[in-house]
Amino acid sequence: MPVELEYPSRQIAVIDIGSNSVRLVLYRLEGRAVWTMFNEKVLAGLGRDIAITGRLYPEGVEMAMTALRRFAAVLEGVQPDTILTAATAAVREAEDGPEFCRRVAEQTGLNIRVLSGEEEARYAALGVRAGAPASCGLVADMGGASLELMQLGQAGPGVTLPLGPFALSGGKAFDADKLRSRVNRILDTVAVDYRASDLNAVGGAWRALAQMNMAMDGHPLKIVHQYCLNAGKARDLARMVTQQSRQFLEKQYGISRRRAETLPYAALVLEGLIDRLGLQRVHFSAWGVREGLLHERIDSRLMAVDPLLAGCSAWGGRQGVDPSLPRALDGWLQTLTPALPEVFGEERDAIITSSACRLADIGARLHPDHRPELVFDQVLRSPIASQTHAERAFMALTMYARYGGTGRPPLQALVSQLLSPAGIKRAKALGLAMRLACDLSGRSPQLLSNAALSVSKSHLKLTAVKGYNSMLLGSQTKRRAKALADVLELELVEF
Repeated sequence: MPVELEYPSRQIAVIDIGSNSVRLVLYRLEGRAVWTMFNEKVLAGLGRDIAITGRLYPEGVEMAMTALRRFAAVLEGVQPDTILTAATAAVREAEDGPEFCRRVAEQTGLNIRVLSGEEEARYAALGVRAGAPASCGLVADMGGASLELMQLGQAGPGVTLPLGPFALSGGKAFDADKLRSRVNRILDTVAVDYRASDLNAVGGAWRALAQMNMAMDGHPLKIVHQYCLNAGKARDLARMVTQQSRQFLEKQYGISRRRAETLPYAALVLEGLIDRLGLQRVHFSAWGVREGLLHERIDSRLMAVDPLLAGCSAWGGRQGVDPSLPRALDGWLQTLTPALPEVFGEERDAIITSSACRLADIGARLHPDHRPELVFDQVLRSPIASQTHAERAFMALTMYARYGGTGRPPLQALVSQLLSPAGIKRAKALGLAMRLACDLSGRSPQLLSNAALSVSKSHLKLTAVKGYNSMLLGSQTKRRAKALADVLELELVEF
């Protein structure tokens, strides 16, 4: 497992001037851990008319300038360590793009880096991998004026295609059949090089599709990042959206007017990608170009650390009491984990176990009467990347058990839907073992090192080195050990 490195925190601001939106995100980096501290966007629609006029949308330019002047004022007050300002397809392709960049520099002092299509594809792929290192397959970044494609793990540049909603609309009414044929013709030109089983979908329009499907299915966890649909389900969703009016999308799903105007085009492109590239699964990513730009600034040694482990280390380090406790717990559990059912694969189970240990003390400053429920909810919905929805449920249930949650956990239906019986058993056992370790040692890593768990086919045994037997004699310690043995369906050997 990679060694964790600790670095002072720093702030990086990323301004993303896209074809549809202009956004400022202020990130705080604590080593490899990334926290979003401020996030504001304006749907300026800079690329709205570009297919017709070849120029930026005049009203959108004024909206963007207003937003950028405000962003510059915010950054003047915040004083981040680094400011990254990037523009994508609309500014890149518009004949008045250079004029817009000069105006921004004169009025705000912000120097815009205009990304090429290949750079945009590369940064989108870098962002996807930064937020979910195990990602594979194809990255597709849907912007207002273009679609960027890049294969993960393969050499060679990505490609940019004129398949953004503004490029497809051309000022004409939406005609699904004609546009579908156009989309398919364009995708056929790259189908050989970009076939994949997995699609990592980046962009606000596709995130809106994911949120729609969550609402339609009653999905219990409203987090887009690493939400996954099989290709058939995603295709049905896309086809449904292409058949709805803007007014219906606004009223039925609460989608903004500007987003509802572009959503059917994005749905057509998703349908085309599924049909033409042989996709089997669609993963929705909340990380893309902005995070790709950000992570280019992170030391390569830090990038070797799993983002889940890094995020839990940073969060637990701020909430916890003893910084040496998590690693002590992680080591202490090594005799137990081989006896637990494998859930996410041996290597991934080890990362998740270590990450959970980093959160062992996050409830220390919460009200004791409500710790289990509060910790469950915080861990389930944490902004830490590199977690599937099933892994979120697993971590939340582990921490619920660690803080003495009894009976049915909060959102029992969510847990049952996302976790297998083996996953539920492993999570409860890990949480109860952490609770036992913390209570028998008083959270002292030194004292904990003098006790050990052992598991046989039918028994669970807790032992101590000579001279430390008294640490095991408390009635509370016996209750904690008995609870763990019961979950594992083992007999507890008397101390």
